[in-house]
Amino acid sequence: MRLSVSGPFSLAAAAAFGFGPHTGRPRPDGRLMRLAFVTDDMEHQAGMVVRQEDDGSLLAEISGDSNEDLAANQLRRILCVDRPVDGWLEAGRRDPVLGALQARHPGLRPVLFHSPYEAAAWGIIAQRRHRVQAAALRRRLSAAHGRPFELAGQTEYAFPLPERLRLLESFPGMEPARVARLRDVASRALGSQLDPMRLTALGADGALADLQTIPGIGPVYAGLIFLRSTGVTDALTLGEPRLPSYLRHYYSLPEIPDDEAVRRIAEPWRPFRTWAGVLIRVAGDADELPWEPGPREGARRPRRAAPR
Repeated sequence: MRLSVSGPFSLAAAAAFGFGPHTGRPRPDGRLMRLAFVTDDMEHQAGMVVRQEDDGSLLAEISGDSNEDLAANQLRRILCVDRPVDGWLEAGRRDPVLGALQARHPGLRPVLFHSPYEAAAWGIIAQRRHRVQAAALRRRLSAAHGRPFELAGQTEYAFPLPERLRLLESFPGMEPARVARLRDVASRALGSQLDPMRLTALGADGALADLQTIPGIGPVYAGLIFLRSTGVTDALTLGEPRLPSYLRHYYSLPEIPDDEAVRRIAEPWRPFRTWAGVLIRVAGDADELPWEPGPREGARRPRRAAPR
């Protein structure tokens, strides 16, 4: 299946994008990407091999028993190629700092979790664990209870269907309380609470409040689920701890901006404030900028950005 793409887009940049579980993200092989995921209907799993053509379009080879159009639309959301980007390019022209970062990272767009369901499950798995350990645990869970796909010579595992996950009684490396929370996530996914269109329709405040009714999901992971799996483009990431410090650097500010100052800086980014926040985070990490706690983080000790 061929997918058209509006504006500059780099599949290689997408494959190198650091997010969530490293073993759950698309992995690059030249101009090729492999993905395996639960489809939005929560009833099927799909595997994909994606390549980028010289004209910028994408070719997707879809495996599995899911509806191909449904899976392709989900891929468009995951890679943020599901909408025109005129407003994104215009935001870079309005704000020279943002425009310079766009030029330094050509074709970079956010890469999303496969779905709010998988993002919420990652939130439960990853709590109080190093990312590498959490990613390995997620892969073991997917290998044991998900579905393998042979994709261009490699095996990738789709995450367990919620119908299967809600029956999980135990799993090596996970305490009973965490398993119970995963079962709850699965039940809520089957009940459509984690439908991406539903969460988007609730708006930022409503979605964040709704997501925090899930046991084990607090403000940080609620923000991650909403911002990094639904495909919203204009929700400002005030909860991102590194963003204020990176803004101070790129905008040559005398001090770390508070929330109100961040809102003022971000005004020219509309209607792509989410994308801009992600780009600044990626750029700051790539530049290995030191970061200091902003007003939201209080007196936490400054740290350097973790490797992406």
